[in-house]
Amino acid sequence: MSAIGMRRGSANRALNLALTLLCVCLSGTLTSGVARATSSEPGKDVQADAGPCMAAAAAADDDKTIEACGALIDNEKATRPDRIKALLARAAAFDRKQMIDRAIADYDTVLRLDPSLADAHNARGELWRRKGDRPKAIMDFGAAVKLNPDHAAAKANYKSLSLELERIGAMMAVAGKPSFDCRKARRPVEKAICANPALADLDRELGASTFRVVREAKDPHQARELQRDQDQFIVRRNAEFGKPGYDLQKAMRERLQRINGVDGY
Repeated sequence: MSAIGMRRGSANRALNLALTLLCVCLSGTLTSGVARATSSEPGKDVQADAGPCMAAAAAADDDKTIEACGALIDNEKATRPDRIKALLARAAAFDRKQMIDRAIADYDTVLRLDPSLADAHNARGELWRRKGDRPKAIMDFGAAVKLNPDHAAAKANYKSLSLELERIGAMMAVAGKPSFDCRKARRPVEKAICANPALADLDRELGASTFRVVREAKDPHQARELQRDQDQFIVRRNAEFGKPGYDLQKAMRERLQRINGVDGY
């Protein structure tokens, strides 16, 4: 090979090597650029969207509210205010679907997140009252009124439940006691009433209802007629008690219904 050919072959190899090195460098640059571009993309760790939950709640679609708000509640990226709104919306939906225990559980969570919400206390109190747990209900109503003295619903609930508890207490104090003094009972029917708490309660209700309708009579003549009817019932009761076929409890219940029907009660 001539010197010129050798020089050309060497030049070609050098060119090829240079091109190879250039490609490697370009490849590295591109890879690095892609990596940088990937790392600079906006993060996917964005705040949870409360829109579907709020839209379902606004549309009063209970099933969608439970589903959409449940997803928001369970989303770790949900903000605290959004989670509270979602819990309140879902609790209301559970309430409308008569799922009281689940509604109470949501209000429990709400009040752990923010104990200052008077509306949540009042709403949970109403659920406790419907479940028959009056002590928990009165505590929630009281907490709502303490947080917001102008909360009309909570004030009304607290007042009505307080009166109810007073009536229950009064009824418990006289439970099983008739309208008359059992120590002075002489007639067999009176002794039977004193010996049976259910009959005693009926007798007391009869006495109280009679007193009410007589007191509320439109005129003295009507009052006398109402009292005369009751006196005649007592006479028949005393005479018929113990006879075959006479049901004292049935007779007392029928009389109570008749009295309460006088003025529409």
